[in-house]
Amino acid sequence: MLNRIVLPTLLVLCSQFAVAETELDNEQSSAVASQSNEQSENTGYIIDNLFIYMHAGPGKNYRILGSVDAGTPISIISEIQEDFIQIIDDKGREAWVEAKFVTTQPGLNQQLQQVSEALQSSQTEIDSMRSELPTLQQANNDLRAENQSLQQTITELQTSLNEQQQASAAKKQKEQHLMLTYGGGVALSGLLFGVILTLLLSRRKRYDGW
Repeated sequence: MLNRIVLPTLLVLCSQFAVAETELDNEQSSAVASQSNEQSENTGYIIDNLFIYMHAGPGKNYRILGSVDAGTPISIISEIQEDFIQIIDDKGREAWVEAKFVTTQPGLNQQLQQVSEALQSSQTEIDSMRSELPTLQQANNDLRAENQSLQQTITELQTSLNEQQQASAAKKQKEQHLMLTYGGGVALSGLLFGVILTLLLSRRKRYDGW
């Protein structure tokens, strides 16, 4: 009696399981084709710290097609219906999951991966800058040496300019002194000549008077 009940039941379950696998394979193929043709899909993620079951329709009473892990990136392909939303997971499976477990923000795994990539990029940039540091230091030393040389040249030019200004002032003063001396000599000579001429004329008049 027991065998008559158990064996038919097992056969029915096996047949249903085979049919379910066939339908699942067909749905997976359909999901892959739909994913490749859909251009306006929204990206989402399963929230962290859990895994959820995927159903064949928008409700828990629909057949379970499998599960999807926390943080898995998914594509959202429908609006929310009965608190469920239709998705395509990272394996190309199209199914319905509870909308409250879907978010548009990357999960911790994705965030960690993004931060790791950013860190790697920063480290690469730092290494590149470190490799360029000796060249930059040498260029800085060369600029400092050139600046020091220019400062020394400016000092020498300033000293030379001051010497020229002093020499020019001394020459001008000497010329003025010579001009004053020459003018004084000319004036003195004119005065002596006038005195002598006056004496000669006065003496001549005296002789003429005699």
